[in-house]
Amino acid sequence: MLDPFIHIDGVFEHQDSNGGGGTITNGDTQWMTAGAGLLHIEKPPEHLVVSGGLFHGIQLWVNLPRAHKFHLPRYQDIRAREAALLASADGGALLRVIAGELDGHAGPGVTFTPITMVHATVSPGARLDLPWNPEFNALAYILAGQGSVGAERRPVRKGQLAAFGAGGSLTLAADTAQPQAEPNLEVLLLGGRPIREPVAHYGPFVMNTRAEIVQALEDYQAGRLGVIPAERVPHADGPLTATD
Repeated sequence: MLDPFIHIDGVFEHQDSNGGGGTITNGDTQWMTAGAGLLHIEKPPEHLVVSGGLFHGIQLWVNLPRAHKFHLPRYQDIRAREAALLASADGGALLRVIAGELDGHAGPGVTFTPITMVHATVSPGARLDLPWNPEFNALAYILAGQGSVGAERRPVRKGQLAAFGAGGSLTLAADTAQPQAEPNLEVLLLGGRPIREPVAHYGPFVMNTRAEIVQALEDYQAGRLGVIPAERVPHADGPLTATD
């Protein structure tokens, strides 16, 4: 599994049993590949909890193809300044390409299957028309604000997910009037080439068969996925099993 965490506001800390970790803040992304299996924890720092400060982010799990499910785990910090920053022709929309490629502009996130992930900020009344790989599916999750999607201008608002049909472009538009606390339409755009493999899942474990899920649970219960903080101890009991 890939486990990207996109951080919008506040501060967040990550640790995992493979030694990955760090602190991310406004606009940063942590990009973790669980691969052959590891434990991980994400939390706001203690000072933020005590002070009651703002925290706003989104965490996703992205399935890996069967051929890469046992890849060694890895962790990648993507700072806000490292994402490809784009603007629409009229300046009404700002886009951060976090992973994959959009109109020839590549994001820094390293993936095992072709995907694209973009954070778009659309100003009130602005319309955004994007080229999109016709081999990819496409989703738009509304992080804030309200507007419409598609040529049919179907209304969407914060907390809703829109699934686009087949085609080589995506259309988004922000309503002229936005909620007072949410001045812009904020959208997470994501999609990729369908893997088209069987999926078996239980809790955070995602594999291809039920037998692999059982093995993953046994590996976790036996402590083969490591500990946090990480200890550099070789796994002598056989290969790890993929998990989130």
